Amino acid sequence: MERIERLCAFLDSCDVFADVACDHGYCAEYMLKNRLCESAVISDISEKSLAKAQKLLSEYIAENKCRAVCCDGLEKIVGADEVLIAGIGGAEIIKILQNAYIPEKFVFQPMKNAKDLREYLLQNCCNISCDDLFTDGKKYYFVIKGTRTGERRSYSEPQLEYGKDSLFNPVLKSYIKDELAKKHGYLKRGLSESSQKSVQDDIRFMEEVLREVDRNI
Repeated sequence: MERIERLCAFLDSCDVFADVACDHGYCAEYMLKNRLCESAVISDISEKSLAKAQKLLSEYIAENKCRAVCCDGLEKIVGADEVLIAGIGGAEIIKILQNAYIPEKFVFQPMKNAKDLREYLLQNCCNISCDDLFTDGKKYYFVIKGTRTGERRSYSEPQLEYGKDSLFNPVLKSYIKDELAKKHGYLKRGLSESSQKSVQDDIRFMEEVLREVDRNI
């Protein structure tokens, strides 16, 4: 639950909150329980997963404060002021946005391919207002928050890879050290020359970013 609590801290108050790929529906429960939204929409492509969220939020559904929709991504979600998509890959989030639309306000928590998601949002003129990461002590999670329109910012390569706010976060230092340990482990596996060069390039880049984080914090 620590991941959910940390993730919910990135959410703003709104009129209609949508939790896409909602799984258990904990984030929608947080928004409703704390009166941070007037109503909520929960959705999931899996009826079985959606049923878990419906059970958790049955009281709010009975009061017409929450609506459950079984659908693929955003295809049946309309009228939401803020959309959360968390716990799935960045490539899946991009596909959802391509097949529907980029929400007016969004909070995305990609489990992987965060760089690809950042590039997609920037290419589509989105304003990324917060681009950070956190840990629950077991895993690291990147969070990308912003709006469909606004002030577009250019990103450096380290910002694309890790997020602009993450570069000022001590948690990123721990994350990079863990990733460096993995990379050094790969070099011991008898890689091909080209694969070895690729890993060495990754290590040099990560060490440069680590020095930048040290300067920032």
